[in-house]
Amino acid sequence: MEWRTLLSPRRERESSGRSKSADLRSEFEKDYHRIIGSASFRRLQDKTQVFPLDKSDFIRTRLTHSLEVSSLGKSLGQNIGENILKFRRNSGFTPQMKEDISHILECAGLIHDIGNPPFGHFGEIAIREWFAGNLPELSFGGRRVEDMLSEQMKQDFYHFEGNAQALRLVTKLHYLVDEHGMNLTYALLNTIIKYPVPSTGIRMDSGNIKDKKMGYYLADEEIFRKVTETTGAGNNRHPLTYILEAADDLAYKTADIEDAFVKGFITYYTLERELAPLEQNYPESPFKPLEKLRKLYERGQKKGVSNPESYAVKNWIVSAQGFLISCATFGFTSNYESIMAGTFGHDLFHGTYGEKLMDLLGDMAYRRVFSSMEIYKMEVAESAILDNLMNKLVRAVLYYDTDVRQDTIDKRVVSFISDNYKNAYRLQAKGKSEAEKLYLRLLLVTDYVCGMTDSYAKRLYQEMNGII
Repeated sequence: MEWRTLLSPRRERESSGRSKSADLRSEFEKDYHRIIGSASFRRLQDKTQVFPLDKSDFIRTRLTHSLEVSSLGKSLGQNIGENILKFRRNSGFTPQMKEDISHILECAGLIHDIGNPPFGHFGEIAIREWFAGNLPELSFGGRRVEDMLSEQMKQDFYHFEGNAQALRLVTKLHYLVDEHGMNLTYALLNTIIKYPVPSTGIRMDSGNIKDKKMGYYLADEEIFRKVTETTGAGNNRHPLTYILEAADDLAYKTADIEDAFVKGFITYYTLERELAPLEQNYPESPFKPLEKLRKLYERGQKKGVSNPESYAVKNWIVSAQGFLISCATFGFTSNYESIMAGTFGHDLFHGTYGEKLMDLLGDMAYRRVFSSMEIYKMEVAESAILDNLMNKLVRAVLYYDTDVRQDTIDKRVVSFISDNYKNAYRLQAKGKSEAEKLYLRLLLVTDYVCGMTDSYAKRLYQEMNGII
């Protein structure tokens, strides 16, 4: 892979060129303004990261998380770009490319979660499980829906994925000027494709991180091919995707600990106990997590802060992030050749001093937060909401846009779906077979559900079920 093509500024619809001389922004800087002005981006403020429907102003939303990933991604891009220039790792790499990388990653951080459904990652699980339990039971015109759909169509639903939905949303569903969505640059689109494989290409046992999940729907294969052929990434991960993923992992794993502390799931002393074995087992690490935490606690006491435990934990998070940024930078630059060759199969923390700390943070959040009774209760309620919405919406769209007459309630339910999504369906359905149209109508449901905020999903559920 070569940076010259990887950083492609091409778009599906190119601008007329009349105003180019008056606009000094790069194509990637223009992407930024397209994103932050979009309704899809604004909706992230009402999609929660860990604690759905939480009333606290402190707890992170998808919006604040995305801003953090954007900031971390840009910082990593600057560090890595400077390293490539300084050590001349690539003769064709220029200072402008370093700037472009930073802007692309800044934008990618903003939209990396834009396709996720309401209620965090549990929403993805709930939708996958709904299809697993209900798709085999659906019938259309006297035939089993499963028998009508191709293998990839079925697997698209059984492996439903927010990452694939993000690509679909920004290229088709955000109907601003025409059918090309936000019409973002190919370099940016390729960066957000974390898994460049179809639903039938998932290989959990391959040992390569890019094969773990699907990256695009069958309905969006054409744009996937255009983008990856233009950038030259093909079926490999775009190099910037590794950096985006590192920024995402770093942001949510450290933020989850801070949010858990604020919510009372962990205390200063909990964190102290958790960090002790890590420091004992890896004494050679330049970052001493337990030692740093205790020094921050002592500093808080000397400053006379009212809560030295809170002071220590929150400042420790900042210190840990700085250390992990340096680890991710090293992970990219030390594996530069294999990343550019498309053969590197791990995340950027693999083999660095930060790997064990990242593992610990993720494990601690799982044990002390995600496996808690409070979260389980939330997820049971969220599952009831999503199951009910999926039941009503799928039933309503089965015979939408067919010669079969819909009943009154189904017509009204279909009317709730955004015209943007229905326009995208009609454009894609032109000239398609009955089975392909049925597949696209099922996607119409996931498009609508993924566009919902947490509170909208809850309110629609209550309204559709007469709960006042």
